[in-house]
Amino acid sequence: MLNDEELLRYSRQILMPRFDIAGQARLKSARVLVVGAGGLGCPVALYLGAAGIGHMTLVDDDQIEIANLQRQIAFEQSDLGESKAEHLADRVRRINPDVSVTTLTERLEGDELQRQVNSATLVVDCTDNFNTRFALNRACVAARVPLVSGAAIRGEGQLSVYDVRDDSSPCYHCLYSEQGNEDLTCSEAGVIGPLVGMIGASQAMEAVKVITGVGKPLIGRLLILDVWQMEWREMKLARDPECPVCKSRESA
Repeated sequence: MLNDEELLRYSRQILMPRFDIAGQARLKSARVLVVGAGGLGCPVALYLGAAGIGHMTLVDDDQIEIANLQRQIAFEQSDLGESKAEHLADRVRRINPDVSVTTLTERLEGDELQRQVNSATLVVDCTDNFNTRFALNRACVAARVPLVSGAAIRGEGQLSVYDVRDDSSPCYHCLYSEQGNEDLTCSEAGVIGPLVGMIGASQAMEAVKVITGVGKPLIGRLLILDVWQMEWREMKLARDPECPVCKSRESA
């Protein structure tokens, strides 16, 4: 499944005994949906593209602004006013022309959101608002597609994997209620640039682990990073048996 150029390009990954050619082949056959092309989405897309994901769909309806450049590392001063999704896709193609990249520059919702999730091997949530996160979670539960979730604000980041194919895995709604959660964005609270890179790179790593089956993904675990103290804390997550989103998964 891999040609000579691909064997050379991915040789440092293939050399790892647990990863090998089989792991690389799984990446090549995967379809990843990345929702959000900002501070988290930039490192996610760049690392997954470089790693050899076969197909990537990038979703973002925003344009590049000067305030983005402090942390959204795929963009430059000369890119101001351009579509984030389209410019990020171009960067991925320049890193790895073997990756097929498509873009959606409108807000993903409703039937189109479910259709995109249904066609994905894995979804990476790089958004900054709860409404989209909850909608992505519902779509992933319905489609039984794993969701890699990350968040970063001020100096704190969070990271987890929700995979309802695993009977022990909670979904995003098991952890967060849709009532009482109000969006607090970076434009209101601030965020330090390297933090989003650390969380985004970690999301990419979790995506690689889930797709290849190598390693232990963050299923049932939430990592919390205090970047100012450089401390990671881990919380164990349990399913909510009364969760209105995923409680009926056994009958799916």
